[in-house]
Amino acid sequence: MSDSRLSPLPDLPPPPLALLSGASLFLDFDGTLAPIADTPDGVVVDGELLALLERLRERLDGRLAIVSGRSVATLRDLGFGAFLLAGTHGLEFAEPGELAEAPARLPAVDDAEAAFHSFATHKPGLLVERKTISVGLHFRGAPQWGDAARDLAEGLADRLGLALQPGKMLYELRPGGADKGTAVRTLMQRSPMAGGKPVFIGDDVTDEEGFAVARDLGGAGVLVGAPRATLAAFSLEQVAAVRHYLAQGVAGTG
Repeated sequence: MSDSRLSPLPDLPPPPLALLSGASLFLDFDGTLAPIADTPDGVVVDGELLALLERLRERLDGRLAIVSGRSVATLRDLGFGAFLLAGTHGLEFAEPGELAEAPARLPAVDDAEAAFHSFATHKPGLLVERKTISVGLHFRGAPQWGDAARDLAEGLADRLGLALQPGKMLYELRPGGADKGTAVRTLMQRSPMAGGKPVFIGDDVTDEEGFAVARDLGGAGVLVGAPRATLAAFSLEQVAAVRHYLAQGVAGTG
């Protein structure tokens, strides 16, 4: 994300516990609630995390949502079926127990998937991830192919009319018209999130749009991980710090 409002030398304080008071809480998943794994299916959501989020949701009168680049289907498979979800960077929405609101999968995404598979053939470490309405090319296991993966993804995005979404060691192609910021804005107009103060906690550059909208609506963003240019107002060092902060929110202690 390129934005002149980004602080080039952030020295951000940890979020105060009071930030959670009256909050509508938006939580990224990978790198925020769970460490990033070598492969997308290598992440395990433990029962302790789910129990913590359930208690926090109760404390916030239901105002808690998971906002992720993962599809709604994958988030539910991981164990988040009882939560309000925004998947695929704001292209999908789902209430607990309800069918997901999502656009149809575009033929162009299938074309991009085929091109990714062709590129990954005979290149150990590259991984093509098929999502409900998008496709990702991961190069965490083969970083030497990162530049070539970027060139391929950029070319496909231009040729097929798809949105290119860079991530951590990942290039994803998907329909345009949405991001994590639009997800926050949409959910803030709906129950139960409406009426709260938006707080977005995330680690990736894809979360910057969420930070921006949260700030624009009177709330704040919390960056997880190493310092970098960001629109967030606060920071937490790692996943363990996020869980500790949320547990303090449940307990109501500083």
